[in-house]
Amino acid sequence: MTTEHIKMPAVAPLVRYVANGTQTVFDYPFPVFSGGDLKVYFDGASQTSGFDVSGAGETSGGSVTFDSAPASGIVITLKRILPLERVTDFLEGGDFSAAAINNELDYLTASLQQLDRSLSPMLRYGDHETPGNVEMPDRSLRANKALGFDGNGDPVAVSLEGAMAAPDFTASGTGAVTRTSHDKFSDSISVKDFGAAGDGLSDDTLAIQKALTAYDSVYLPEGTYFITGPITVGERQSLTGAGSTSVLKCQDNSFNAIEVPADYARISNLRIENGDVGIKLFGRDRPCVQVSVSGVTIVTPNTGVQLDGYTDVNKPCYWNSFINVLVERPAVNGFHLTKSGAGDTPNANKFYNCRVYSLGADITGAGFYVEHGSFNNSLIDCEANVKGTAQGCFIIGAGSNKTLLINPYAESDNLVPNVKLESGSVETAVYNLLSASDGAAIWDLSGGAYTAFNAGYPDKNHLQKTSVVDMNATLQRYDTEFIDTSGTVTLDLSHSVHLVSSFGGALTVELPAASGAAGVMMVIKKTDSSGNVITINEDGGSGPDGKSYYLGAENDFVQMISNGAEWFVISSNRAPGNTRFFDGSGVYDIDMAVDTYLLSSFGGALEARLPPANASEAIGRTITIKKTDTSANVITVSEQGGSGPDGFNQPLNAQYKAITVVSNGGQWYIISKF
Repeated sequence: MTTEHIKMPAVAPLVRYVANGTQTVFDYPFPVFSGGDLKVYFDGASQTSGFDVSGAGETSGGSVTFDSAPASGIVITLKRILPLERVTDFLEGGDFSAAAINNELDYLTASLQQLDRSLSPMLRYGDHETPGNVEMPDRSLRANKALGFDGNGDPVAVSLEGAMAAPDFTASGTGAVTRTSHDKFSDSISVKDFGAAGDGLSDDTLAIQKALTAYDSVYLPEGTYFITGPITVGERQSLTGAGSTSVLKCQDNSFNAIEVPADYARISNLRIENGDVGIKLFGRDRPCVQVSVSGVTIVTPNTGVQLDGYTDVNKPCYWNSFINVLVERPAVNGFHLTKSGAGDTPNANKFYNCRVYSLGADITGAGFYVEHGSFNNSLIDCEANVKGTAQGCFIIGAGSNKTLLINPYAESDNLVPNVKLESGSVETAVYNLLSASDGAAIWDLSGGAYTAFNAGYPDKNHLQKTSVVDMNATLQRYDTEFIDTSGTVTLDLSHSVHLVSSFGGALTVELPAASGAAGVMMVIKKTDSSGNVITINEDGGSGPDGKSYYLGAENDFVQMISNGAEWFVISSNRAPGNTRFFDGSGVYDIDMAVDTYLLSSFGGALEARLPPANASEAIGRTITIKKTDTSANVITVSEQGGSGPDGFNQPLNAQYKAITVVSNGGQWYIISKF
C-alpha cells in the first residue's frame, strides 16, 4: 500500500463484463484496501482461485488477471465487499496519526458505499410518505401466497388466485380500460401452456391438441414441434405461429399434419414438414366452409394441400381461401381438389399467390390438380414449378367445371404440359398463362371445352373459341409432331401437324376419336421414300370419310377435320410418284396404298388381286393397273373372294394394256380399259 491514503471517489463498488473467450485482464474502477476485498463471480457463482488481483490501495482501482480466458458469454462480476468491522484503536494519550485517521475514514466511507449499493435496489417508502407497518406477514401466513398490500398500503399475504384477479394492466391510449392479469394473459394461449416442448424431439401431439380442445385461439411459438398424429383444428378455431420458425414436424408421411373437418378455421404463419397431406380440409363434422390458410410453408409432404368433398353433400367444401401458401418438394401433388366419397365437389375455393416448387425432387402428379370441382374454383397468380416427372404443371380433371386460372406461371422440362385439360373437364378459363415448360402450353383433351386468352405467353399463344376479324399474321407456326417408327401410333390432340416416316416398316396411325375432337383439324404427311404404307385409322371409329386412308408415296398427305361425330377428308394430294412398280410372277395383292400400279410379268404369269369390293380401303377408290413388259405372260386382274371387275377376271395380255376400276362397296366396276 502506498504511503498516501486512498481517496474514495463516488464510484459504485461493482462492475460487470461479458467474456468473449479471449480476454484475460479486466479492470475495476474503484479502490480496494487489499486483494481479498475484491470478490469475483462467474454468472453469479463465487470464484476463489485462478486469478490475480493488482492495484490494491490505489484510488483509481486496478485489474484482475485470469490464468485463462473465461469462456465466451460468461458474465463476470467484480465487487468490493468489506467486513463491517473496526480494525484501528486510538489509545488515550497516544499519537493521533493523520494517516491512521484517514485510513479509518476511508474504510468507513467504503463501507457506507457498500451499504448504499445493497440498499438502493430495495422497495422503500417515498420521502413524502409516512412509514407504516413494514413487517412481513409470518412465514406460516405467507406460504404459497403472493405479497400484496391492504387498504392502508401495508404488506399482507394474498392468495395467488386473488393476486391474479387484481386489476393490474392498462393499455396506453384514449379509452383504455384496466384489466386483470388473468384476463390479459387469456388473450393468447400457447401450446407451451399445455406442456409442448418445441425441441424437435419430444412428442408434442397431445399437448397441442389439448390446447386446441381447451381454447379456440392457440399460439405456436418459435420452435420445432414433433408430432406423431394429425392435429385437428375445429370449428372457428385458429392455430397461429410466429412464422417460418414455428415448425410442425411430422414423424413421417403416413398421416396428415393438420386436419380441418369444420368451418371458419384459421391457420397462419407456420411451417409444416412431412405428412401424407400437409393441410386437409373436409366436411367430416360440419360443412367445411370459410376456412382461411395464409403464410404457411409445407415441405416434403406427399400432397401439400387437399380439399376433399368427402362423403356428405350436406357438409361441402366451399368458399375457402389460401393466401401465400408455399408447397416445397411434394411427392404427389402440391394442391389437390378431389372427392373421396359421395359428397359434393369442392366449389368456389380461392387460391391467391400460392406456389408449388419441387426443387428437382420427383413428383408424380401435378403442381395444382383440380380433379373434382365446380363453380369458380379460382387460381390467381399461382405458380407450379415442377420436375419433369410430373403429369402437368396445372391439371384440370374430368370432374371439374368452371375452373378459372388467372396469371398462372408454369415451369418444367421433359415436355410436361403447362396446363392439361382432361377429357370431361368443361368451361375452363385460362388468362395470361406464362408458360416456361417445354411441353404444350395447353394440352387439350376436353374437346375444346375451354376459353383461353393470351395463354402461352411469350411464344406459345393458343386461342380457343375466339373470333378474329381482319388478322394480319406475320409468321404462323404450327404445333408439329415428327414420327419415325413402325407398328401403330395413336395420336392425341396436342399437335395438329404430323410428319410421319415409315422408313422402318409399315405403320398404322390412329386418329383420336372424333367424338372428343370437335372442330379439330389434323394434317398427316408421309416424309420418307420407302414403299412402306402408312395406314390412317380412327381410335374406336371408322376412319376419315368412313374408311381407312393410305399414304403410299413420299410427300403424300391428307388434311382432315372432325365435326364431333366423324373425321372428314377436306384435302389430299395426288403427287407425282403416287405409283407402285412391281416386277414378278405369281400373286400380287393390290394394297390400295397408291392409285396406279405399273406391273411387269416378264418373269412369268402374274395375278393382280384386288381387295374385296366391300373392304373399307376399297370403297369409293379408283385404281389403275397397267402391264409394262413386252412378254407374252398374262397379267390377270382378279378380286379376293369375289368375281372380279364387272364380274370377271380381266386379262392384260400385251404391253401397255391397262384397266381402271372403281368399287361401290358391292362390286368392282371397269370405268376404262385399253
